[in-house]
Amino acid sequence: MKKWLIRIAAAVVILFLAAFWQLFFSARPPLTIDPATLAGDGSALDYCDLPVLGGSGKLAADIPKGNTPGCSYSHFPLLILAECTEPLVEGAADIRGLWIGVDGDHVGHVERVEQCGRRTVITSSGNIHDAGPNSSLGDTTNDTQGAVLFAIGDREYCPRTSASMIWNGGVLDFHVFGWGPIVVRRYPDGDQLVWEYADGSVTRMDRICTLPETEKFPRPRGPRYSLF
Repeated sequence: MKKWLIRIAAAVVILFLAAFWQLFFSARPPLTIDPATLAGDGSALDYCDLPVLGGSGKLAADIPKGNTPGCSYSHFPLLILAECTEPLVEGAADIRGLWIGVDGDHVGHVERVEQCGRRTVITSSGNIHDAGPNSSLGDTTNDTQGAVLFAIGDREYCPRTSASMIWNGGVLDFHVFGWGPIVVRRYPDGDQLVWEYADGSVTRMDRICTLPETEKFPRPRGPRYSLF
């Protein structure tokens, strides 16, 4: 019995170390976002002026995937799907625009939602989560979570993350790893956007037209322990 307990404990430790390595030390996904998009100033845009998705421009699959540079973008970027006019897929609610939390667990949270065809991009708090057909990487978000756990020298380490965004009866479900359980849900409720997170938090958001000045540069997140 004791021998089996030792083996089980060893297996748990090995699995934990493997998961930790995968999260923090595995190769980061290639940065495929257009450099001009990252260099541009997304705080200067009017987010109430939504493009018409009439199909006259590019399809979602024609545009390179947007993903997070390192652990965070340095300033709020331009739109990833600015040239895309593919109509939304059947069952998708139109939640495009800029939103701010006004009630619930994350009051003050600001996020930008882009949609085109089956593709959805959410930009917030230093991260760019882009899921759906694109011209450069897979369908899942496949980037970083953004909260820096620790730093070794000048290099910061934040966890890898991957999720799919699937519309289900007007609700945008985030499935961890693309096939796992639902960890985030977003859906419209009247004029508001509701954001439900895996920790049980619920935040109701209102639409705004311009990015608040405090959101132009992302605030550092995570404990950021310095190891060496």
